[in-house]
Order: sequence, then structure tokens, then C-alpha cells
Amino acid sequence: MTTVDIQRRERFRQAEGIVRLGLAVNTLLMAGKLIVGRLGHSEALFADGIESACDLAISAASLAMLRFCWQPYDRRHPYGHGRAENLGAFLVGLAIVATSIWILFNAAAGVAAGVGVRPHWTTVLAAALTIAIKEGLARRTFRHANRLHSPVVSALAHDHRKDALTSIGTLAGCGAAVLGWPVFDPVFAGLTGLLIAHIGIEMVRNATRDLIDAALPEAHLQALSSVAAAVDGVEHVHEIRGRRSGQSIIIDLKLDMDPDMTVKRSHEIATLVKRNIFAADASVGDVMIHINPHDDPNHIDLIRL
Repeated sequence: MTTVDIQRRERFRQAEGIVRLGLAVNTLLMAGKLIVGRLGHSEALFADGIESACDLAISAASLAMLRFCWQPYDRRHPYGHGRAENLGAFLVGLAIVATSIWILFNAAAGVAAGVGVRPHWTTVLAAALTIAIKEGLARRTFRHANRLHSPVVSALAHDHRKDALTSIGTLAGCGAAVLGWPVFDPVFAGLTGLLIAHIGIEMVRNATRDLIDAALPEAHLQALSSVAAAVDGVEHVHEIRGRRSGQSIIIDLKLDMDPDMTVKRSHEIATLVKRNIFAADASVGDVMIHINPHDDPNHIDLIRL
């Protein structure tokens, strides 16, 4: 097994670990909020428990998607399975948007229904604990997502943050209802729904950029271009392009070299360029290199896109 394979396996192992943690936490929170919400006469907390059931399904789907993405490239998927992570992030974003619509609908229905039953104070405690647990889990998951560059883990982190925001609305609503102002329960839930809608829309937008092969940041491309240009025998980096595929990025390089160089020598240089880029950036999954003759006035780049 090569060093690149080991790094890839370790990254997926860490990603699976944080997804499994989210799965366990969502299971416990779902059970707790459903029980306390029903016994404490809080429709807001009970609805929050139903949302945690959706989060549980999202975590399970994320784990299945991550395992699919871990598979190496094959004949049917010559560029690997990483793009499924981007699709997973897109679907989680849609689920979050759908959740926000559900929350807004229930909030409007609650306001229209008027005053309800005053909930028990334990519902406030349950909402406060949920905020602390989910915000802590969101921050830990974000750290993993930023280090691993995993769209699925990033989507799950946003889902945890969404749940924390939802519970802030639940806490405010339950607290106001316990103090004698039950109308604020659906009002705060509606405001939270708007924040959640913003998170979901941003997730869908970012996932869509990766699915349609949007360009990598210019600074990232320039850093990799400098690595290639530093290799002895590379006269000039003619062009560099990159796109994201799950946790990995795929780079296309056009290198200018001595036109009198042998094919064997140019291949050796191209291989060294690829090795150096792999060493410089663990997120690079593949580098496809095209060699051009240096200072050839008749050279034309053929492209039909």
C-alpha cells in the first residue's frame, strides 16, 4: 500500500468516526426530547425531537454515502467515487431547507391557534442541554471537516449547527411559555426557521458549485503551480485547472518543456511533478499532465468546451 493510499484510508477513517459520533448523539437526543416533550406538555420540544429523528436519518445516510465514497476508482468510475460526497452534501442541504419550511409552517399554525398548555420547566432544561451538546458537536465536526476537506462531514456539521439553532428557538419559546407567554413559543420557532433556511440554502449553493466543476480558489492553484514550476526540466507551467471531487481535488496541468527532450525524460519529469504535488497537498487525488514544446509558435490548445 502506498503512502497516498494510507493517507486516504486514514482520512476516511477519521471522517467515519465523527459521523458515527453524530449518529450516537442524535439517537440519544431524539429519545430524550420526544419523552420530555410529551411528558412536559411542550409541542415545541416534541417537534424538536421529531426533527432529531430526521437528523438521525441524515447521519445514517451520511455514513452510507461516506462508505461508498471510500471505494477507490474502478472501470465504471475512473475518476473515483468522491463526487458522491458532493451529492450527499447537496441532499443534506435540501433536507435542512425542507426542515426550515416545516418549522415555519408549524410556527405559523401555532400563532394562529393561540394560547396553549403551559409546559413543564424540565422542557427548558432539555432544550438548554440540547444547545450545549449540539453546538459542541458542531464545532468538533467543523474542525474535522476543515482538516479532511470532506463535503459530507461539512454538511453534517452544518446540520448539527442547525439543530443547535432550532433548540435556541425551542428554549426561548419554552421559557416564555413557562413564564406565562405561550405565544412566544411559535414566534421564536419561526425566527429560528429563517436562520435554518439560510444555512440550508448556503449548503445547497456550495455543493452545487462542486457538482458543476466550479474552479478552485486561485491561490490554491497558484501554490500547486509553483510546486510544478520548481521541478528541474519544467520550462513553464502553461496552464493549471482544478476541480473538487469529494475529499479530493483533481488537477489538470499543461507543462512547457524542451522540444528536443526524449519522451522517456519528459515522462520522468512529469512523474516527479506529480509526486511533488502529492507531497505538497494531501487533498490532491490525481494530476493529469499534458506536455507542450516550449516556445513553439505553432502550438494551439485544442478545446471544445
